[in-house]
Amino acid sequence: MPSPAESIFWIAVCAVLAPLLAALLLRGRVPEVVLLLVLGVVIGPNALDLAVTGEGVEMLRELGLGMLFLLAGYEIEVDELVGKGGRRALATWVACFVVALGVIGLVGLTDAVHAEVAVAIALTSTALGTLLPILKDSGVLGTRFGRTLMNHGAYGELAPIVAMAVLLGSRGYVASVVVLVGFFLLALVVHRFSARISREGSAVLGVVRRGADSSGQPQVRLVVLLLVTLGVAAAVFDLDVVLGAFAAGFVLRGLLPDGHESLEHKLEGLAFGLLIPVFFITSGMAIDPQAVIDEPITLVVFVALILLVRGGLVLVSTRLTREDGRPAFDRNEALAMGLFAATGLPIIVAVTSVAVRAGEMADTNASVLVAGGAVTVLICPLLAQRLLAGSRSPGSGEHAGAS
Repeated sequence: MPSPAESIFWIAVCAVLAPLLAALLLRGRVPEVVLLLVLGVVIGPNALDLAVTGEGVEMLRELGLGMLFLLAGYEIEVDELVGKGGRRALATWVACFVVALGVIGLVGLTDAVHAEVAVAIALTSTALGTLLPILKDSGVLGTRFGRTLMNHGAYGELAPIVAMAVLLGSRGYVASVVVLVGFFLLALVVHRFSARISREGSAVLGVVRRGADSSGQPQVRLVVLLLVTLGVAAAVFDLDVVLGAFAAGFVLRGLLPDGHESLEHKLEGLAFGLLIPVFFITSGMAIDPQAVIDEPITLVVFVALILLVRGGLVLVSTRLTREDGRPAFDRNEALAMGLFAATGLPIIVAVTSVAVRAGEMADTNASVLVAGGAVTVLICPLLAQRLLAGSRSPGSGEHAGAS
């Protein structure tokens, strides 16, 4: 079995190869995250067996997952979430979940699927953290189209996390809700404490500012402490670490409502330069290609259901959105919105991991579902970007999108 040092070496090699292959050979036509997953499969125990997820690697993986969701939470504007567009996005997610439960419930009658609730949650997720670099690079993020997509993405990550905590926990539903409320109250306490020590005139704030460009990097270290604190708190409450990371992102945005360019560059360097690639590579290492080959129909059906349930309902919601009595989005923009929203992976990885640990889902089935999530990451953003290229520039005109 490969040693931890050997495993980390090969993971580092894959992290370097992915952007080079994406830029030089594939001309940016394939998202880097897909290459990270594929390279992870290649070096993983189900293929060349060059790397395994031991204790040290698993810790880096958890930090990568946490940083991915912290950055996603940080990009979300709370005012948008509670506004008209946010409420529409929440209603759309609820409709997606109800339809997913109905569809999977019917399929479950044939005994063709187990862990029905876990699969239904997976069908409703949106990989907002995965989409962020794509949206930033394409210039869509700051538009009203981008903000509307952020609303759908935020609820496509946050709502499944809450559903996982309530519906997949070992406690009863009432106890799970009580635990969730307790965690959110703790997150609020952390936010208030952080705001207090970072207020203007605070000695701590002065030290942090003076050390921003020094080797001490107190700003980055404080963000990592915030992430780890809420991650550990989530673990203590027996919740998924993803919830703690997402809460950390919200807290950070609350402390920096107008953003902080220097800190954001440093965090992105740490996240996308090291931690997040480790998460996606190790996720690929967990995929069993033989299981995917043995279950091609399951893979195709799962991807089709994601497109129909999540993508289809977001598309309908987008087409029904009106501004000044007229459709706020044209057909291409609505289709692009649906495809972007159907891009799922991190939540699928998280929910299948929870189901496998609970003994409700086999490793082979989890491999197929994660592979299905990888397929959506491969095809959905590519098709969505092509549709936007053939449409009017999103956000540039009067009816480019609705917030």
